[in-house]
Amino acid sequence: MRTNVLLVDDNTLVVAALTGVPRSEGCDLRRQDSKGLTCPHRAPFIFTRLLVQITAFALFIASGGSGLAAMKTKPPADVALLQLKVGSAKFAADTSTPTYRHARDRTTLAEKQKPFAIVVSCSDSRVGPEVVFDQGLGDLFVVRTAGHVVDGVGLGSIEYAVEQPGASLVVVLGHERCGAVAATVAGGSAREHLPAIIKAIKPAVAKSKKQPGDAVDNAVRKHVRAVVAQLQKSGPILAERVQTGQLKAVGARYDLDTGRVEFL
Repeated sequence: MRTNVLLVDDNTLVVAALTGVPRSEGCDLRRQDSKGLTCPHRAPFIFTRLLVQITAFALFIASGGSGLAAMKTKPPADVALLQLKVGSAKFAADTSTPTYRHARDRTTLAEKQKPFAIVVSCSDSRVGPEVVFDQGLGDLFVVRTAGHVVDGVGLGSIEYAVEQPGASLVVVLGHERCGAVAATVAGGSAREHLPAIIKAIKPAVAKSKKQPGDAVDNAVRKHVRAVVAQLQKSGPILAERVQTGQLKAVGARYDLDTGRVEFL
C-alpha cells in the first residue's frame, strides 16, 4: 500500500492511503472545512501531538531530523524544507495532489498571501516550482528567470517576500540540461539582452570547467551554489536574517528525466 505523508502544520501530519486512486482523482489534503481536513476518496488519518511524535519518527530520521523531537521545536525553515521534500517525492512518484482550490480558498488568498517558502528557479517551461514540489495556489513565492539568474529586481522580490509575507526559506532551483547554462558553456555570441544572462552564469562555467563529467550539469550545480551564496551575502535584509537564523537559503537541482529534486 502506498502511503502519502503530508505535513500540515507544526502539530499535525496527515497520512493518506492513495492506493487505487487515479492521479486525476487524487485528494487535496490541505483543503479544510468546518469539520477539518477532507478527502472525497480516502479519509485521511489525522494524528495530533501524541501520535504525531510516533508517526514522524521515520520521516524525521529519513530527512536528517532529530527523530522524536517535537515539530514546534524545529525552525520554520526546516519545516518548510520538509514540506517541499515530501511534495517533491509525491510528484516524482506520480501521486501529486490536484491543485484545485474552492472559491472560499481563493477569497481567503485574495485578502492576504502567506507563502511558506520562496523558490528562485529557471523560467524553463518544464520546471514549474508549484508542480515539481506539489504545492497549490498561495503556497510558494516564485521568482523565475532564465538560468535562475538573480539581479536587482530579483533580489528586491525576494526581500519583499521575506519582509512582508514572512517566508523563512529560499530554495534556488536549477535543472538538468538548462538551456541558458548550455549556451554559456558552448560560448559564441549573443544578441540584445541575452549577454546579461550569460555574463551572470560565466563565473560558474569557468569554475567548473576542469571537473570531470558533464560540463553543463557541473556548471548548473556550481551556478546554483553561487546564487545561494549571493543571497546569503546580500545585505542588509537577507544577510542579517541568515546570520540570525531567521532565513535559510538552500540549493537544489531538478532532474527532467526522473522528476526528482536533489537538494545540494
